[in-house]
Amino acid sequence: MKIGIFFGGPSREREISFAGGRTVYDNLDKALFEAVPVFVDSSGNFILLNWEFIYKGTIRDFYPPVSALPASSVPVQLYFESLGELSAAEQDAIIAEVGRRVEPRELSQLIDFAFLALHGPGGEDGAIQGLLEWYGIPYSGSGILPSAFGIDKVAQKKLLKALGQPTPDFRLITAKEWDAADPQATLDYLVRELGLPLVFKAPRQGSSIGISILREADVAQFAAAIERSLFRKTVTQAEWQGLSDAQKISWLQRLVDIRDGIGLPVVLADSVELLADSSTLNEANSQQLAANSSSILYRPDELLHALNERLETAESVLLTSVEGEMQVLVESFVQGREFSCIVVEDSNGQPLALPPTEIVKGDEMFDYRSKYLPGLARKITPIALPEADIQAIRDACETMFRTFGFQVYARLDGFIQADGTLFLNDPNTTSGMLPASFFFHQAAEIGLNPSQFLTYLIRTSLAARRRGGLGPVKLAALLARLDAAVAARAAGEQQRIRVAVIMGGYSSERHISVESGRNIYEKLSSSIKYEPVPVFLTGSSAEFRLYVLPINVMLKDNADDIREKIEHHEAGHETHPVLARIRREAEGITSTYAGPAATQPRRVTFEELAAMVDEVFIALHGRPGEDGALQAQLEQFGLPYNGSGVASSQVTINKFDTNRRLREAGLRVAGHRMAARQEWAADAESFFRGLETQFPYPFIAKPADDGCSSAVKKIKNRAELEAFTRLIFRDQEDLLPAEATTLSLGFKEEFPRKEAFLVETLIDRDGAAHFLEVTGGLLTHWGPGGELEIEVFEASEALATGEVLSLEEKFLAGEGQNITPARYAPEAAERQRISEEVKRELRRVAEILHIQGYARIDAFVRVRANGAVEVLIIEVNSLPGMTPATCIFHQTALAGYTPYQFIDQILEFGKQRTQQQAVRTM
Repeated sequence: MKIGIFFGGPSREREISFAGGRTVYDNLDKALFEAVPVFVDSSGNFILLNWEFIYKGTIRDFYPPVSALPASSVPVQLYFESLGELSAAEQDAIIAEVGRRVEPRELSQLIDFAFLALHGPGGEDGAIQGLLEWYGIPYSGSGILPSAFGIDKVAQKKLLKALGQPTPDFRLITAKEWDAADPQATLDYLVRELGLPLVFKAPRQGSSIGISILREADVAQFAAAIERSLFRKTVTQAEWQGLSDAQKISWLQRLVDIRDGIGLPVVLADSVELLADSSTLNEANSQQLAANSSSILYRPDELLHALNERLETAESVLLTSVEGEMQVLVESFVQGREFSCIVVEDSNGQPLALPPTEIVKGDEMFDYRSKYLPGLARKITPIALPEADIQAIRDACETMFRTFGFQVYARLDGFIQADGTLFLNDPNTTSGMLPASFFFHQAAEIGLNPSQFLTYLIRTSLAARRRGGLGPVKLAALLARLDAAVAARAAGEQQRIRVAVIMGGYSSERHISVESGRNIYEKLSSSIKYEPVPVFLTGSSAEFRLYVLPINVMLKDNADDIREKIEHHEAGHETHPVLARIRREAEGITSTYAGPAATQPRRVTFEELAAMVDEVFIALHGRPGEDGALQAQLEQFGLPYNGSGVASSQVTINKFDTNRRLREAGLRVAGHRMAARQEWAADAESFFRGLETQFPYPFIAKPADDGCSSAVKKIKNRAELEAFTRLIFRDQEDLLPAEATTLSLGFKEEFPRKEAFLVETLIDRDGAAHFLEVTGGLLTHWGPGGELEIEVFEASEALATGEVLSLEEKFLAGEGQNITPARYAPEAAERQRISEEVKRELRRVAEILHIQGYARIDAFVRVRANGAVEVLIIEVNSLPGMTPATCIFHQTALAGYTPYQFIDQILEFGKQRTQQQAVRTM
């Protein structure tokens, strides 16, 4: 069956939609379905996307393509809408670089079914659902009417009030009312009516976009919250002129972010009266814009110029997104425990609430970053409440599902107060579909892995569309074919190669390791060739403890949650009675799509693991995993594994040893030395002076054996050096608050404890004509005579918004900016010449360090005015991150490998290496 995956779209949630569409693309069962990627751009064009672009980190990395981008002095990647008004021919030329335009009437010839991974307006509001019904194409999720209702928070609130269902009290403020209002009087009214804190929401947005919480009656904060929900920004002359040029650029970067800022294009006006009574920028509005000396600005450099010019004379200007909201929903704050619950239709078409998840976030709002970056918020499933309260949540969610007429699945959020009072709000007809989202997280509790869950949803959606009268004869045939294929797939389950995917660990990289491991698991589980077995490693360097994980534990939010679940089981705790009940209720689903499955983790020895699986994929990062210790254990039992062997791993895990060997071989590396705790403890002042003498500020300080940007800091002065030293040499687990503030550590940012750290000279431009940071991947093969061949991929150019690449930029969907291939030069021939020189140096690194399997090498590249190329190696990762958005997949796609094919090559290499070693020892 051909499944069209619709993702991207015009909404502010497009990056999560893009990442979710990739998850669906990868997890569709290849024995049952053919995935057809249909990317929807911000103008609503349908694009049959070339598969390699699916693995870009963000939409902006490939669309619009570099050839269509205007010259800009502001370093911000642009979305398609920033190109301005384009003719159909101009749009077609741009689309042709990434795929081909698909007219809606063509869809029925390309796909049998539409899986909708779109979010927000244009995706969840009934529009795309109506178009698909017009052309007779079945689609996933709810139909037109419940979708339109599900996106409108105001309509939902009114219906809940009318039905007498508990929901927070609310008031609406329209843009017109706000522009005419006295802010202080409006705030006083809202506080009197709703109390404090107040919650402000953009009524048609998801992913916590446009949401603020006002905790005190401060009129300036109140106005900022209203503007945030309307996607406006007032800029005063004093504020703007008080910024340096660099600060203005940073301010603009935040402003044009479609999630936290207002995005582009914007309208700039001297007066807030401009848009007071307009809901859309139609022709009349355009005339009004001209009459009020206002303009639509599409690009950040245009906006920068306009602000500089206008704020020379105007006391303030108002920026308004052309895709802003026209009203703000203001709610009373609910003090309670926050939960989210996925409801699906069971095998009889009745709503079945999966186990609700509690969101534990401390004082932080559950914002975009907390939702999508592992380790920042805790998801506890089921919510830790008495069984009766959990069942009350499930009953309420099933009731809302019926009341709103939802179909197939929905995600319902709410709060439960200490007295048991329930508040349900913000139902979503499309849930986020990242690997560890509530969507897959809760389905795993009934025993369905992502691939199986997607199969079930497609089947259920076909049945729902048929019940609604959409092509009943055609859909009956599709259902029969799918049911037969699912039964045949189940019969062939035992014929696949079993691969243990080892993830987790106990280092600061453990959460990213789990993300990598899950991604590998999902790529393999949807294949015809492999059957993955998830294995969690914990313990210490003295003793590795291995646990085979059931799917529900593997899909816990992060490594700490997984470890906690293992400890809970080992302490003798029984399965939660609510989980046992839900699994019984879901047996009609799981018996068809999953079969019997373990629900508790099981500890195994290496010997037992060797008897269970054919080979191993190590998805660990840093220690343990990349240091050779685990590899040595696996070799004892003849288990093939990915990546480099023991000796090479022992070198590359240590950045100091790696750099020393490379320098001795004649390669360029940064000046470096190790700084030991013992030296600092003996005489701190001499320790600091010694470093300052050898390394002028600024310089880089970082752990020698951790990755994932963990504790990598640009040290600019003595205060930062002292703070870094005290943090990394601290005795307690918790961070030191004053030092964390000095280093501007983010919420829950990992900072490991070490006995020594690495200090490096800051690599800078040094007068080069062109200077950039790159990361390059490689893959090794066995040649016809058994010799090692190294395939080096085109490197990616990494763009850091801060001083160093952050964890978010590397791994958070839609956050990082990686350009592949790297932009060494504007002319194609010169770019390729430089690229070949860079690849030659990366190949030398691999040869010197005896790297096998695959690796990622980070470097800086200087291109001199005379064309000379200098490659300065930063570090080598022998087991690079394999999360869905990591740039190594961008590089392998350019070389013609899908992520699955790349992983398959890695596994095959490890298997052949083990076979060669066995022959040599005979």
